[in-house]
This record gives sequence, C-alpha cells and structure tokens, in this order.
Amino acid sequence: MSPAAPAAVRDRLRIAIQKSGRLSEPARALLASCGLAWRESRDRLFCYGESLPIDLLLVRDDDIPGLIADGICDLGIVGRNVLRERALAGEGATAPREWRALGFGGCRLALAVPQEESWSDASQLAGRRIATSYPGTLAAWLRERAIDADVVTLSGAVEIAPRLGKADAICDLVSSGATLAANQLKPVVTLLESEAVLAGPAAPFGDVRSELAALLLRRLDGMLKVKDSKLLLCQVTRGMLDELLQLLPDAEAPTVTSIDGGDRIALQALCRGALTWQRLEDLKRAGAQALMVLPVERMLA
Repeated sequence: MSPAAPAAVRDRLRIAIQKSGRLSEPARALLASCGLAWRESRDRLFCYGESLPIDLLLVRDDDIPGLIADGICDLGIVGRNVLRERALAGEGATAPREWRALGFGGCRLALAVPQEESWSDASQLAGRRIATSYPGTLAAWLRERAIDADVVTLSGAVEIAPRLGKADAICDLVSSGATLAANQLKPVVTLLESEAVLAGPAAPFGDVRSELAALLLRRLDGMLKVKDSKLLLCQVTRGMLDELLQLLPDAEAPTVTSIDGGDRIALQALCRGALTWQRLEDLKRAGAQALMVLPVERMLA
C-alpha cells in the first residue's frame, strides 16, 4: 500500500467567511481593523491578501466547518451554533475548534412552543415532534435529559412547522423573537448561547501558517480587548487617588505621573465600562480635574 501523501505546506493563511448574511460584513470589518486588506476576484468568491499573506474565501456559513476540517481553509469565522452542530454530526474528532469568541452576531438556539401552551418544564416534550435545522445539537440536549422525542429535520422555514402540522414544537435560532411571535410561538428553553467565533483545527499547522495565525490572534485580541473601551485622562491630588480609583472598578491598573514634582498627579486609565456624563460628574466630585475621555482604536499587548 502506498504511503499517505504528506499534508500540503502553504505559506499563506486562508480564512473562510460568509459571502452574505449577518456575519459577513462584521467579519470583514473586524479583519480589516486588524490591518488586513485584499484584492477581490471577479467572481467575488476569493480575496487575495495584499497587506499580509492572509486570503479570504467567501462561502456559505454552513460550509465553513467542513472546509476547515478538509484543509481547504485554515480558519473560519462562523456562528458557534454551526460549529457545534458540525462537531455533533459524528465528526467530533476532525471537527474544527473554537479559537476565539468575537463578540458580534449574538443569538441563541432555543426551544419554542405555541403561545397558548402552558409550559412547566422540558419533560412535557416527551413523545412530541420537534422541528429543527440543528438535529445534532437538539438530539444531544434531549439525550442528556433522557427525553424521548421525535426530531424532525428541516432545512428552512422551521417556525411554520407547527402551523403546517409537521411538528408540535421547534428548536431554532432566536435574536429578537419577532419571527417567533409572528408565528404564534414563544421561546421556553435556551439550548445554546451563540455568537460569531474564529474556528480553526485542533492540530497546529506546522509551517509558516502558525506564525501568521499567531499574528492574527494577537491583533484580534488587541481589538477585542479595547472594544467599547475608553481612555480616561485626568488630574488629581495624590491624597484623593484611592477614592478616585474606587469609582473606576472596571479600569486596568492606571498610569500615574507626578506633575512638576508636586502633590498633583496625572492619571491615565483604560476603562471597560461606559464613561457616562454622570460617571464623570462623580469623578469630578471625588477631586478629579481636567477630565478627558478618548476613544481607543487598537491595542497590542
């Protein structure tokens, strides 16, 4: 028998993202904020990395875990719900792993029943039909609770299954809940909290792609770390510093600098929470002066 062909060695990193859909534009914007720029092909399916040897492949989101597992793409930005379903579809050993949660595209995979139904607990699902596009995730959840229910797999229009008589309940993605309400359904149990994640293989690449992936992760971590953060600058007397810091529980360890060797100091702190006008007024009453709030575009630890 011939020996297995060695794994392909590449000197460029390839990332799969949604071609269209709710994760597409936020994914491209996040990668662009990390310093990536591309030249797009005429068919708009491939983007050649120009600033770094990192290319994009624009595909359907359901295809992204498979493309990573098959080695066609190295990384992918995909919903956690899609990634989890792939791992539960009998491919747990080869399925890609979640590398980073990216903080956008939030939703939840939830069970929903007709609005008129009185709900007590999940045991009342026994013997009933549940329509879903996530049969693996739903089946695993039912097994964990020893609930014997009939999983009806649908590729779309899950929310209308009860009205068509095809199911008694559904398991589907929920964002605002407006679609459920429009179909006289109500969410009763959340199976999975989902958001966009960076997915990649469990094994290291073993070539220059490892360095490119590490570089990308550093930049992503820097961007995610400063997301919604603000830089607070102010002056205060040294004796009031402890009281002032008590009003900044969400701030990293501040930088404190003496002003002309006197009792006054300049304080610089990266704050994670909202710096509202009320919060600034509280800081001023605690002795802060010359308060200034600046946006933070990027950060590299």
